[in-house]
Amino acid sequence: MKKAWLIFIAAALAPACSTHFHIDLLGTEELQEVVLRPSPAPAKILVLDIEGTIASFADAGTFSREGDVLSRIYARLERAAADPQVKAVILRLDTPGGEVTASDIIYREILRFKERTGVPVIGLMMSVAASGGYYVAQACDAVLAHPSTITGSIGVISVFPSVASLFDKIGVQMNIVKSGGMKDAGSPFRTMTDEERRSFQGMIDEYYENFLRIVLRGRKNALSEAELRPLADGRVFTATQALRFKLIDAVGYFDDAVAKALESAGLRAARIVGLTYFPKSKTNLYAAGMSLAQPPSAAAPLDKFLPTLRSGFYYLWLPNAGK
Repeated sequence: MKKAWLIFIAAALAPACSTHFHIDLLGTEELQEVVLRPSPAPAKILVLDIEGTIASFADAGTFSREGDVLSRIYARLERAAADPQVKAVILRLDTPGGEVTASDIIYREILRFKERTGVPVIGLMMSVAASGGYYVAQACDAVLAHPSTITGSIGVISVFPSVASLFDKIGVQMNIVKSGGMKDAGSPFRTMTDEERRSFQGMIDEYYENFLRIVLRGRKNALSEAELRPLADGRVFTATQALRFKLIDAVGYFDDAVAKALESAGLRAARIVGLTYFPKSKTNLYAAGMSLAQPPSAAAPLDKFLPTLRSGFYYLWLPNAGK
């Protein structure tokens, strides 16, 4: 009883701390392998999860042993690369996307893992795998989506919060001294100029064209540029629509992804495993994602993430951005 009260008090006080405060209730010092589906076969299929908004600045939470999603994915790919028994990876995606740079780094790390090991990676889309989530999926050898998946949202959005009108109302004025007219472009303290908007639009267009190149590279045997461009206006698709437009390879469930992983690796059977710092809380395929560095409190949802959204460029499905 005393231990339960100590845990409660520590968790309650954590958000008030000025620095990151981490508690390990079930954690270990090293990543632990957990068997999610046993098999007498020595070969392994590793389940790797990308959940929540893809960002290099998002705090993983009070109970985390790790930082952002980049470090979580990197650590697990490195561990998998060092294990000769890992013959395939299933990358589960449940994300609306996120930062342009963070999405691209994860995409590149998956490609690097495949090049180093020759291990196939099968993408499995969960509830949402949009924008940056779809971008990351292009590194996979095959992409499946659950029947209820929302995917697509191919495009780029920039976010520049403004407090200019608020400052006018309360009588606050910001005095800026700068070396050039564009030095404070995107400033939240004043209205964006037409020149600044054109400059940022040029950057958006560049990131957008890169997104299209990534998709065309990933879907090179299925989709042409002429077919892709009309679909790449930011809209989202159901799984059946995405399949019809050749944005994914199949609609199915986890067992279908396992079958594809076995086929791609040339295996008849394999153990399904995950890597976690919290082995006691990871008991089956659907117990809080294997890539989360925290127990079942899981990743922060998008509405919790939005207040921390920084000015910048995102591969992100953000339907409320204009409100």
